[in-house]
Amino acid sequence: MSSANTLEFRDLARSALKLTPDLPRAATAMARTLLLKKDKAQSIGSLIEKQAQQRPNQLAIRYQDSRYTYAEFNQAANRVAHYLEGQGVSGGDVVAVMMENRPEVLIAVAGIVKLGAIASMINTSQRDHVLIHSLTLVKPRFTIVGSELRSAIDDISDELGEGFRDSRLFQRDGTNEPCPEGYVDLDAELGAQPDTNPSSTDDVLLGQPAYYIFTSGTTGLPKASVMSHLRWTRACYSMGQAAMGTRDSDVFYCALPLYHNNALTLAWSAALGGGATMALARKFSASRFWDDIRRFDATMFCYIGELCRYLLAQPARDNDRQHKVRLCVGNGLRPEIWDEFKNRFGIERINEFYGASEGNLIFTNAFNMDRTAGFCPMSFAVVKYDIDADEPVRDASGHMVRVDKGESGLLLTEVTERFGFEGYTDPTASEKKLYRDVFTSGDCWFNTGDLVRDQGFKHIQFVDRLGDTFRWKGENVATTEVEAAVNRWPQVEQSVVYGVEVPNTDGRAGMAAITPSCAVDAFDFAGFAAHMASALPAYARPLFLRLREAQEMTGTFKYRKVELKQEGFEPAACGEPLYLLQGNDYVALGEQKFTAIQAGELRL
Repeated sequence: MSSANTLEFRDLARSALKLTPDLPRAATAMARTLLLKKDKAQSIGSLIEKQAQQRPNQLAIRYQDSRYTYAEFNQAANRVAHYLEGQGVSGGDVVAVMMENRPEVLIAVAGIVKLGAIASMINTSQRDHVLIHSLTLVKPRFTIVGSELRSAIDDISDELGEGFRDSRLFQRDGTNEPCPEGYVDLDAELGAQPDTNPSSTDDVLLGQPAYYIFTSGTTGLPKASVMSHLRWTRACYSMGQAAMGTRDSDVFYCALPLYHNNALTLAWSAALGGGATMALARKFSASRFWDDIRRFDATMFCYIGELCRYLLAQPARDNDRQHKVRLCVGNGLRPEIWDEFKNRFGIERINEFYGASEGNLIFTNAFNMDRTAGFCPMSFAVVKYDIDADEPVRDASGHMVRVDKGESGLLLTEVTERFGFEGYTDPTASEKKLYRDVFTSGDCWFNTGDLVRDQGFKHIQFVDRLGDTFRWKGENVATTEVEAAVNRWPQVEQSVVYGVEVPNTDGRAGMAAITPSCAVDAFDFAGFAAHMASALPAYARPLFLRLREAQEMTGTFKYRKVELKQEGFEPAACGEPLYLLQGNDYVALGEQKFTAIQAGELRL
């Protein structure tokens, strides 16, 4: 790439030439994407049945020592479908799935969607009131509970009532443990079911919902976003076939949780669409990751940005580049570690993409450029955004204003008949994500809530979440850019940057929660302050530091910032070492300095 902010035509041309052998296949896949219509009888289930017929002996799933061919996988899914159908489950009904990564998750989802029913993918880290909220929101007819998560369900079953307790289906985790009282023994029930394809699969339309994916809940209670067979199939063609060129010789390694869209939509659709093998890890492990890759002979894997950072933090090994991986795909790989990650592990192609669980378009790095979230041929816009007013800028006519090439702004994607907005299960929450009359009267655009940089040639680079961008000294500050600078200091292992309110000031001051790679008394605060001064303008430098042993993460590897923002820089609330930037050094921030700041006696 000629610069970090923009793309040049010559760079795109070079990349396109390298990918020339794949272009005809990619063009065919993109054409198939554009021809998809929501009223067509086609679905995830029909693709599974097609692959089982065409390549019955090809491995569909590998997990630990277990293997399922496409024929075996299809038969197992059919048993789930026949059992649920016998219990009255049909199109539009919801069946919740709460299991950790293992083949039974995909088998359950496949069986559910073959009926035209909806699989609600419950985040396995949810507990107590959050879990009650999620299950109440989707109102499942049945809930398939893995034995490994039974205690989480038991703890809230009484709150959800008798109807819920009577609809719990118990699925063992490779053990012979007895079915607990009050549950239906799903394993025993499936053994008595036929393994033939259910007739219902032929009637499922692309436009029907396939499953619900919950937001991570970093800013409140989770919402359930809708994933249709249409959007899943578009991902299969545009990402799996056009951008990634997945073939039946590929092995796609997935260590992300299957309740996450990167796993269930991106990875599974790519593997299934290409007739490839899906290799599942129970959970992500930075120390075992590359050993797993080699054990499965994986040629592809999916990531979230922090996963890549964890891998880089592992001690270098002589066999770091000894693997068969030709491509990795995911989102959130920060520009500042892109080259290091690619070079250390010898990754030929990084297929970064951008997409939201509830969004209607996907950007993908199909041309294998560096440090970009890729391009989207459909209609989108990057518009100017006023951080103080917390709304897009509009001109004298009331219309939004596009940014120039190389500038950052709010990403909007146009909602059309062909590329509709499926939103959430809650219509009110869905409507709040839409802007109308953006450029012309009557148009409709999805608000991604993300700031991106327009790199030109319909490419974008992720900058920050709107809620993570703050304004200080009259300037907008992107937390990702500050985090990149903080993380370059050798004594910093991880950092989370956010804005905090300071009395008697406008905007929010920068604060960084840092996990140091050394003891606190060995941390060079003066050197770090000098580094910040050379790396960032004055308004972007963190005024407050909070040192902590580890950062809190959601189940999808996102930092939890809500609590950090709420606790601010109050020593009693934080309970961890705090420091304040004064002059050219960071000094300890105790109750006395905190009180002085609150009273306006110590100005920042």
